[in-house]
Amino acid sequence: MPLFLQLSPVLQPLRRWTMAALDALLPPRCLGSGKIVDSPGMLDAGFWAELAFISAPACACCGLPFSFSVAEGSLCAACIDTPPDFDMARAAVVYNDVSRQLILDFKYGDKMHAVDTFLPWLSRAAAPMTADTDIVLPVPLHPRRLWQRRFNQSAVLAQAIARVSGAAFRPDGMTRKRFTQPQKGLSRSERHSNVRGAFAVSPRAQNAIKNKNVLLVDDVFTSGATLNECARVLKRAGAAKVYVVTLARVTREEF
Repeated sequence: MPLFLQLSPVLQPLRRWTMAALDALLPPRCLGSGKIVDSPGMLDAGFWAELAFISAPACACCGLPFSFSVAEGSLCAACIDTPPDFDMARAAVVYNDVSRQLILDFKYGDKMHAVDTFLPWLSRAAAPMTADTDIVLPVPLHPRRLWQRRFNQSAVLAQAIARVSGAAFRPDGMTRKRFTQPQKGLSRSERHSNVRGAFAVSPRAQNAIKNKNVLLVDDVFTSGATLNECARVLKRAGAAKVYVVTLARVTREEF
């Protein structure tokens, strides 16, 4: 919003008129379908119906949704077999064709305004963790990949969550020490090997992270290899707890 429209209540009628004029000339459209919607950030009914929001029952640790009723505090088989380094992970929606389109458009289609749509979803998913969060960090990109994409989508999401939660935002909290091949197409074990040793806590953030609860933000939880490696590095640097929130979560084995 232009700054002059925020300065004085006297200008509020002008703001309303300006926004109405803009809506008439450039009506808000659904991020996915392009259909006209009532207000910016909304999705049309058909597109919204295809989203699968994640809710209980789910694994108490990694947030994997269960298709059957379980006792509160139950863990999935993967978390029982190999407990992750993060303390809790949650995601807003299941990664399906619809959420995939939204995320890819956000990452590669310059739809930065999508964060206004995603933020309520992320806030809901992160609610069990934000009250206990001191610092919000994005999963870092390697400089080469950052140059290719022009922005880190995880940092945009992390900044938005930090703003509404009141936690400190540290975009420089972690660095990517080496360029890794894309995780797509790799097996679960190959994914873990691919990111092993790829991350480090920034020297500027080491003191800030010690004994603090950190919320790590990314766009998609697939195998959890990247997020778990980041959590491992943060714990070794002295973080008390590491939480994870992502926009979407892959719920099947086919990565």
